[in-house]
Amino acid sequence: MWVLKVIFILLEVLVLFNLLIFVHELGHFLAARWRGLKVLRFAIWFGKPIWKRNINGVEYALGTIPFGGYVSLPQMAPMDVIEGTPEQAEGGEPQEPLPVVSPLDKIIVAFAGPLFSFGLAVAFAVLVSFIGRPVSESETTTTIGYIVTNGPADQAGLKVGDRILEIDNKPVTKFSGMGSSVTWRIVRSEPETFPVKVERMVDGRPEVMSFQVTPVKDETKAWQRKSLRQIKISPAFTPIVHRVVTNSPAARAGLKAGDEIVAFNGTPMVHFSQLDFFVAEHPDTPVELTVERKGQPLQVTLTAEKPVSPPDAVPQLGIYWTGGGHFQLIHPGVWEQVASSVDAMVSTIGALFSSKSDIKPQHLSGAVKILNVYYLLFDSEDGWRMAIWFSVLLNVNLAILNLLPIPVLDGGHIVLAIVEGLRRRPVSPRLLGALQTACALLLIGYMLYVTFYDAQDLPWKRREAPPELRFAPDPTSARSSAQP
Repeated sequence: MWVLKVIFILLEVLVLFNLLIFVHELGHFLAARWRGLKVLRFAIWFGKPIWKRNINGVEYALGTIPFGGYVSLPQMAPMDVIEGTPEQAEGGEPQEPLPVVSPLDKIIVAFAGPLFSFGLAVAFAVLVSFIGRPVSESETTTTIGYIVTNGPADQAGLKVGDRILEIDNKPVTKFSGMGSSVTWRIVRSEPETFPVKVERMVDGRPEVMSFQVTPVKDETKAWQRKSLRQIKISPAFTPIVHRVVTNSPAARAGLKAGDEIVAFNGTPMVHFSQLDFFVAEHPDTPVELTVERKGQPLQVTLTAEKPVSPPDAVPQLGIYWTGGGHFQLIHPGVWEQVASSVDAMVSTIGALFSSKSDIKPQHLSGAVKILNVYYLLFDSEDGWRMAIWFSVLLNVNLAILNLLPIPVLDGGHIVLAIVEGLRRRPVSPRLLGALQTACALLLIGYMLYVTFYDAQDLPWKRREAPPELRFAPDPTSARSSAQP
């Protein structure tokens, strides 16, 4: 069954990913047909074709390198380095010279790809507005639930429960994601030390305070992506029991999956780490938990015990927690989704070209990372909703990136067409060929560069899960009681 599940998820990923490529290239293809350009090949993926068929003078192909696709248009610019040579152009009689294409036609054909990608993003956004997408409690809050001891936030004076209002003088509305999020504002910040404005409850009344925080970066190996700025905090969310370990104190106390831990020893819970730290520092002290189960209150008292496995484990309660707290299904508007995606992409490009930013070309992702993200989304609960929502962002990114004024990309074709129109004569074929070839080789090199880093995030590169906890089965060792 596990193998069938993996195969099914992979098929879902390939279908959706290739749909994005197909629609983008379909835009070029239809525009070229409309404007009367010669179309040699319509290909999904690059490299030597593993499948091809000639239909009505056009060669349709599936390549071997899963990095995108293309429509071979010899009247636009020479692209043989990455497109190869279509079968109808290989050997045989010399090809008749093709008519010159006007700059306007070139602009229309080049722009059609990004336009279709943007249109697909809007279509996905409309779908998401109806079906919704799940968001976690931790994603939408700006309240701090956990602070690493002696980390930047701790040293600056921030406290658990603080609601962050601004990072580096920029407002925040959520904790994770792109745009106006806590994590992105930290990553995108440039000063060595920046202000963090928070709202803190003091004697029952909210007070606005500002703290100067100096972010840090984790050490990385030479072959790993460089770490980005962080201040060592996590968002607040309702601690919910994912499962309890058999024979553990939590199991004997009657805790169940789905139980919400509201407080321990009278202290409100905003993150599961509060309880974990208390148990680590007071392993022999009984803990009274205030639990909510299906809307009903429950008081539970239990004491940590040392598991029998792994042998070096410290006393624990035997609780595994869910990540992110509660989830809710939201229905964002179409324009909200598209505008957010555009803002995220523009902000990323701005950070990439800023000399003071920590975001470098290695932090962008290629096809391998995108496929991996799709796989993880489909593998999660309600993953198909998340995958469709992610496709909005991806299509907007595809449209914007292809409009960058770089030869080989659609934006490069548009710029060259504009230059041709201003000069009133075509760019030199030799110069154009050299420019396209050089940029194509650089693009392929960059794809391989980011793929090297992307591959490190694949499943077989992830750290192994910690060993499973096991507690002694003797029920007489229990030191817990439960009272509804």
